[in-house]
Amino acid sequence: MDALEALGTEIVFGLPGVHNLPLWEALGETRIKLVGVRHEQTAGYAADGYARATGKLGVALVTTGPGAANTLGAVGEAMASAAPVLVIATDIPSTLRRPGVVRGVLHETSDQQAMFAPVTKGGFTVRAPDQIGTTVHRAARLAQLPQSGPVYLGVPTDYLREQVPHRRPPAPHRKPDVDVPDLARAEAMLSDADQPLIWAGGGALRSGAGEAIGALAEKLAAPVITTFAARGLLPLDHPCLAPNPVHTPEVGELWDEADVVLAIGTDFDGLMTQNWRMPQPPRLIAVNVDADDAAKNYRPDLTLVGDARSIVERLLPKQRDGLDDVTLRLAGIGRRVRQRIRDEEPQAYDFLSTLDEVLPTDAVLVSDMCVAGYWVGGFHRVRAPRKLAYPMGWGTLGYGFPASLGAAAAGTGRAICITGDGGFLYGCGDLATLAQEQLPVTVVLVDDGGYGMLRYDQDREGLPHRGVDWDSPDFVGLARSFGVHADRVSGFGRAFRRLLGEFVESDEPNVLVVKAKLKPPLNTSPRWYRT
Repeated sequence: MDALEALGTEIVFGLPGVHNLPLWEALGETRIKLVGVRHEQTAGYAADGYARATGKLGVALVTTGPGAANTLGAVGEAMASAAPVLVIATDIPSTLRRPGVVRGVLHETSDQQAMFAPVTKGGFTVRAPDQIGTTVHRAARLAQLPQSGPVYLGVPTDYLREQVPHRRPPAPHRKPDVDVPDLARAEAMLSDADQPLIWAGGGALRSGAGEAIGALAEKLAAPVITTFAARGLLPLDHPCLAPNPVHTPEVGELWDEADVVLAIGTDFDGLMTQNWRMPQPPRLIAVNVDADDAAKNYRPDLTLVGDARSIVERLLPKQRDGLDDVTLRLAGIGRRVRQRIRDEEPQAYDFLSTLDEVLPTDAVLVSDMCVAGYWVGGFHRVRAPRKLAYPMGWGTLGYGFPASLGAAAAGTGRAICITGDGGFLYGCGDLATLAQEQLPVTVVLVDDGGYGMLRYDQDREGLPHRGVDWDSPDFVGLARSFGVHADRVSGFGRAFRRLLGEFVESDEPNVLVVKAKLKPPLNTSPRWYRT
């Protein structure tokens, strides 16, 4: 706990167990706030939501064996979305461990750290009591080092009762700025481009490169396409911000016409590129902390390795004309995209319009893997960085509600959770946490009586519905039984707009159940237009 305090940790999420109770005792003597949750997966997701809302380290404290294993789905999402999360798990007493033998100790696994290897940046198991503090610092540094991601730390439970001398925390190591070869070549390529395009990913947002990218885009008169992870990178009124998503043909043509693409902090994953059906651009300049990551899906002509913000600030291409023309064109594309939504799915148009109109300016939207969440991730106009958390790294159903608890606990704005009935049921027990902590969360629960996305897939293939339909519980009654205010509406019309406006202005948590069925948007794989 001394080490966590020295790292600036303000809040942790966790669940007690017989092996980790000493951590709870120690937390009581610190300034760190503990949010106790009802499932270890919630601890992982909440730490992720906190990390995305703040850019700080999210911390989950869990117990041995099954407690640790219950976090794996959440940790996998954090890994795929580069969320800096530290999972601190106890392990069986070192005195009972016998190398190479599973003896049957309570909660024992043959190698707990190994369970986390495929879904973390790295892992540590403390080997002696006096190494706990220094190992916490090492693990935290690794989690936050670009590209950030989750790290596992295991502590044999008997070490937590040992007396050890206090150690001064290690001084943080700062990497010196390094020379970036090929800057001049990149500047020349951008200066000579007829139709340059900037593609900005999560690495650009995490580095704080928005202002630098905005200035460069204006200088180049280049549209800026943002990935799911980079929503909010530029102000909504920026003259070069392209409407999202690139999955609409209107926006996709910007990619097809570009003669030079500047890719910043992105690996061009399958969900953004329609499984790499977007053609290789004629010339591609990549800015990335990892050259291999930058080149794994599209071949760069130049790779500038380093921090996105630092490199973009050093790019000084020649000023290009045509900014007004680009701004007018992007405005026209935006009108066509909005008209497409209105024609194809009027309910989604009403839903998105209401979010634009009634959400507080500092609200943090947290979406789940549900049809309404896909509309938000694809088409919602995000006002600022870190105001959208969207689980399209690993695509974990059940992310939205528990992650919204972490986002709300961060204190950066009211968390608005967009979830479906299926995803909400994964973690509905943490309504107890919501009520206990009185977190500023509004849950918009779209109840379509099953797994709407999977139902659409079956309908599209002409298959009977199997496993996708159910009779929903009384979600309003469920929330109220936990002491959380709740109400219901049908559809996304005036009643929804009025109630959502009231709910988001409240100081208390609440749940708004919406009975509605939405058609999936173009950014879901069954509707990708590239073939």
